Amino acid sequence: MASRGRAIVCHDTHANGGWKMEEVGVRKPGEGELLVEMVASGVCHTDVIVGGLPGGSGYVKEIGSGVTVAQVGDPVLLSYAFCDKCEICKAGHYSHCPDFNALNFGPQKIFSTEDGEPEISGAFFGQSSFANLSIVKQCSVVNAKDLVKDKKELQLFAPLGCGIQTGSGSVINVAQATEKDIIVIMGLGGVGLSAVMGAKIAGCRTIIGIDRVGSRLELATELGCTHVIDGSKLGDRSLGDAVKELSDGVGPTVTIDASGAPALIRAGVDFTRNRGRIIQVGAAPFDFKLELEMNAFMSTGKQLIGAVEGHAYPPEYVPKMVQWYREGKFPIDKLVKFMPADQFDQALKEMHDGTTIKPILCWS
Repeated sequence: MASRGRAIVCHDTHANGGWKMEEVGVRKPGEGELLVEMVASGVCHTDVIVGGLPGGSGYVKEIGSGVTVAQVGDPVLLSYAFCDKCEICKAGHYSHCPDFNALNFGPQKIFSTEDGEPEISGAFFGQSSFANLSIVKQCSVVNAKDLVKDKKELQLFAPLGCGIQTGSGSVINVAQATEKDIIVIMGLGGVGLSAVMGAKIAGCRTIIGIDRVGSRLELATELGCTHVIDGSKLGDRSLGDAVKELSDGVGPTVTIDASGAPALIRAGVDFTRNRGRIIQVGAAPFDFKLELEMNAFMSTGKQLIGAVEGHAYPPEYVPKMVQWYREGKFPIDKLVKFMPADQFDQALKEMHDGTTIKPILCWS
């Protein structure tokens, strides 16, 4: 083992009390890998499903052979992994690399509870920032030495490479929304509110946010929504009717589901106007299957698009988000709350009840 550190180790589901902060050993970085000392990790709903943190930031402590993206001591922001060799990657569609699942969710052994060979997997999204020391693939690294002013900013920007890029990128890159668009965003957590900010940057003429938590609806209005709908207060109206009343009577041109809720996904497909785009970014239950009456769907000309990480290429898109932040267009500081890493239970609770949109666990 190269070092000893701390990690939140998943022995069972979080609901069953299976997440524990433990001392672990961390192997040395191999070819194309870096050892990063984490300063912060952004917490995401996906973490509860899979058991790991996809967005983080820190300082390079050691590099393996062949690493060119950063040097020891450089501040770095982390995102997903991709092969950079296949035709899809070469075409610039990195987030849909055929090896995406294997590289980001595969059982790659990095940590050890005792001295010896690693027996704990730790490569979620190519890096696993669920630890104060972690092995990171070179492709997951965005060098931040020219992007951040200090450690505090490095902590603030920790979630950029995951949910914040997913939400805003779904508007900017996937929908390629413009001032002509009426956009609906379902689910106003970190991803959904980032989509709201992206829609405002894109200049969408109408931005409609849907959620059931009052504080989220208030923040969505502050961040750019022209209208919000509280799904718990529809009364006798259907969600589709409520949306269409705000969108020319025929529905939005763009619908983004950031909730993963089957009822909302079905409703979004139905209420989107003909030739509209439905973009799925929320993680639905694994057993959920969407049924379409194909002839009716065909006749509407609607597009149903699955998107991962907002179709963003992190080395280009992360600096763009930082620039928007500096220009006052992308107030991500309104989404976050900094918490010590050992308070991960409280962070998850506050994220789920809506008290906090985007908890950031700080390792130092």
